[in-house]
Amino acid sequence: MAQLPIPNSQSPIPNYQFPIANYQRTTKMTLTVRVIAPDKTVWDAQADEVILPSTTGQLGILSGHAPLLSALDTGVMRVRSKGQNWLSIALLGGFAEVDQDEVTILVNSAERGDSINLEQSRVAYNEAQTQLSQVVAGDRQAQIQATQAYKRARARYQAAGGMI
Repeated sequence: MAQLPIPNSQSPIPNYQFPIANYQRTTKMTLTVRVIAPDKTVWDAQADEVILPSTTGQLGILSGHAPLLSALDTGVMRVRSKGQNWLSIALLGGFAEVDQDEVTILVNSAERGDSINLEQSRVAYNEAQTQLSQVVAGDRQAQIQATQAYKRARARYQAAGGMI
């Protein structure tokens, strides 16, 4: 059975327009990225690429990305701007919104990797790892707290450059 071509602005359903027909591509090739914590703005600048630690895995954002709202896990966000090296930012959970080349990240807490002491973060990571391994199997609350502390310590250590 042959299919008839349907122009972008026409729909076989009366009074329905395809969403793509109304989408206009911007010529801007950079993203405006804002990382906002309750006590400060951690990052507010242009970027070429962003990688976020979403609750379902790593999420890459480039210019022209479709609108998106995503929950973020504790982890490391990476930002690359103007062909420079990647900047790491430790995020402690939150949400990200992407709309028209603007990425707004609202987090519980965040810290730039270049402001984290590598040796202190390594010690904190090792301590958190030890505490997690020593949690009694039946103590659910202690296990959750130790897991969260481990995730925070790992994110800070990774952002500081201690792990890949």
